Amino acid sequence: MLKVNDNYKKLPGSYLFSTIGKKVGAYAKENPDKEIIRLGIGDVTQPIAGAIIEAMHQAVDEMGQAETFHGYAPDLGYEFLRNAIVEHDYKARGCDISADEIFVSDGAKSDSANIQELFAKDSRIAVCDPVYPVYVDSNVMAGRAGTYDEKTGMWSNLIYMPCVMENDFVPEFPGETPDVIYLCLPNNPTGTTIPKAKLQEWVDYANRNGALIIYDGAYEAYISREDVAHSIYECDGARTCAIELKSFSKNAGFTGVRLGYAVVPKELMFDNISLHHMWARRHGTKYNGAPYIIQRAGEAVYSPAGKAQLKEQVAYYMRNAKVIYEGLKEAGYTVFGGVDAPYIWLKTPGKMTSWEFFDFLLEKANVVGTPGAGFGPSGEGYFRLTAFGSYENTRAALARIQAL
Repeated sequence: MLKVNDNYKKLPGSYLFSTIGKKVGAYAKENPDKEIIRLGIGDVTQPIAGAIIEAMHQAVDEMGQAETFHGYAPDLGYEFLRNAIVEHDYKARGCDISADEIFVSDGAKSDSANIQELFAKDSRIAVCDPVYPVYVDSNVMAGRAGTYDEKTGMWSNLIYMPCVMENDFVPEFPGETPDVIYLCLPNNPTGTTIPKAKLQEWVDYANRNGALIIYDGAYEAYISREDVAHSIYECDGARTCAIELKSFSKNAGFTGVRLGYAVVPKELMFDNISLHHMWARRHGTKYNGAPYIIQRAGEAVYSPAGKAQLKEQVAYYMRNAKVIYEGLKEAGYTVFGGVDAPYIWLKTPGKMTSWEFFDFLLEKANVVGTPGAGFGPSGEGYFRLTAFGSYENTRAALARIQAL
């Protein structure tokens, strides 16, 4: 008789955004006359830029001709895309990364969930708190997180690095020495980040302690301050302690077409084994590559026209972030983020829990956000709003919140 993976039984409830979707769906069904504005999930709303659409059309035409048809993609991804990534995302910033260290995938979410397959079951995992739920849930599914305490909202075998108002939402070195450290900068959900000098301290810490950093740079395109690194490989020594995950979803609107990549340097050696070789073996065995059409679209992201058009889109969303940040400030809320990231993190008013505030906003203002408790125990008492809505809906949502 089949026995299932018992670790799935340990997961509390459903995935955060599935829970939100169900709650909003139920409310909408009961209140069909209400116009709901969704500023919860981090999904983009602007259409894919013209230069990228043009490249996709051309690739579609190529797929219709025997001479230019493409089947399975190479394991690591097509060279034209990996070379463009190296040239524009790394060499342009003085980072020493080669094309065969780039692994193209269908998105950073998949990579951030799958990367844990490289670690031993007894590896100690450190996460920021609050944190993007996939980091935690994927390690729970692998049997690495221990047992869940409903009272504290914490897993017994995870090392939590609280990111709260008192430390400016910046993680501090944990008291216990971890094997793997997940860092997401600019951060989801808090919208905060750290200067390059502070990131260098994390690289030094990891090398000193023989730890690996999983660096999620999905929101790199939104960085505005000059002292913030766009890649962890801008730091000395990162090639021996860090894997970087990048996404085309938030910088180029690829949430509906899916494309991302992982950088696994060849110097990454743990337990006398190359993580680069391990990830290549895993990639080749379990993945057949992102579609040719989508990889051509990714290449167009780095074209002069693509860069110009995407710069405008990022500015559009950051204008929304400014509207939300300033509007909430005017309404008396305590607000963070919105400078180097498209997320605004706010303190819930009074003694409201984050889920109580979620219900309050939904019912009284018909606005959807994300409860901070869904990102971890230190997220309780906070709330996330996204700048990825339309400008008109963003202004309308703020007007509703300010009227409460």
